[in-house]
Amino acid sequence: MDKRLFLLWNRQQVVKQGDEDLQPIEFKSNDQPTVGIELELGLVNRDTKALSSSIEDLLSQFPGDRESMPYKPELMQCYIEVNTGICNTIDDARRDLEPKLIELQSAADRINLDLWWGATHPFSSWRDQTVTPTKRYQNLINLLQEMARRLVTFGLHVHVGVDSGDKAVMICDRIMQHLPTLLALSASSPFWDNRVSGLQSHRSKIMEGLPTAGLPPLMRNWSEYVWLVRHMVDTGFINTIREIWWDVRPHHNFGTVEVRVCDMPGNLDDALAIAGLVQCLVKALSDMIDEGTYQHDSHPMLVKQNKWLACRYGTKAKLANVKTFETQSLPTIVNGMIDYLRPIGRELNCLPYLERAREISTGPSWADRQLEIYRESGDPRDVVEQMVLQSRIA
Repeated sequence: MDKRLFLLWNRQQVVKQGDEDLQPIEFKSNDQPTVGIELELGLVNRDTKALSSSIEDLLSQFPGDRESMPYKPELMQCYIEVNTGICNTIDDARRDLEPKLIELQSAADRINLDLWWGATHPFSSWRDQTVTPTKRYQNLINLLQEMARRLVTFGLHVHVGVDSGDKAVMICDRIMQHLPTLLALSASSPFWDNRVSGLQSHRSKIMEGLPTAGLPPLMRNWSEYVWLVRHMVDTGFINTIREIWWDVRPHHNFGTVEVRVCDMPGNLDDALAIAGLVQCLVKALSDMIDEGTYQHDSHPMLVKQNKWLACRYGTKAKLANVKTFETQSLPTIVNGMIDYLRPIGRELNCLPYLERAREISTGPSWADRQLEIYRESGDPRDVVEQMVLQSRIA
């Protein structure tokens, strides 16, 4: 069979399976740097402190259509995703999230659950968790096997609106040099499978076990991104576009750049601070592109090196400056970043959140705080109990 005819036949077969992702992939433009935040929170049994596959019990506490809820099930039944609407500022995102989280806490209280703000659980094993029984997730398990079953991790995802697909792809390239900094600020997963892993962000290494996670490939424009997605679907490498989990990716339906590298910080204030830093960074890069800039400005190996250091050391990481190649402490890097972003922070009413990010860089990470509790008590259940209390919304 002629190669072109074979490719056409192959695509037709996929379409017959009802794959919506072979419809045109069109980027829905945003003319403002809007922000949207997704929080992945673990569900913990209040008595045992272990993860609990209780998403159905929790969602049943809320009347109405589940599709319209801000609370979503995920791959495993032991965690929940909480989403904002489309917000203009981080203050708007706070006003959006706080009542939702208070409502969610109240619902969890009624069925003896707590919410875990951290990127991995201190002692519950991934082997004991239950997959959410939807066709999409079952297909995912069939495709990725144990690599998918290990995804008992919880992250912070931040969407920022941009005005074109080409720009979204360029921002994904240019923001990569900053991803290790964001990971270091958010690091909160020192435990894996009931042991101290030695890493501040074990979640990031679990995610990298997936074939379409970790740092994205370098791409030049929207057309190249679309070609890559089509290729992966057509060849059966992924089932849908939703199975691309890069640390940063374009999101065509929302018209955003989605930063996914971060662990889930230990409370809402720090999550909002990091989200504010992401929003300002994307806006700064967008403005830079409008003014004219060379696309690739950091070597991929330097980014990979810095990501490992952030994963290993968290806020104590010393990262290589991708321009001067000198090693700098995290507070030095964050101070320079925030000083540069201050005019944009003022424009986006984000300055208090940038200052909070500066404070995060100088203190113990959320991973450090978990480890300190564990060193004092020797019982990982105490880590869960104390961290749950610290994260509650008043």
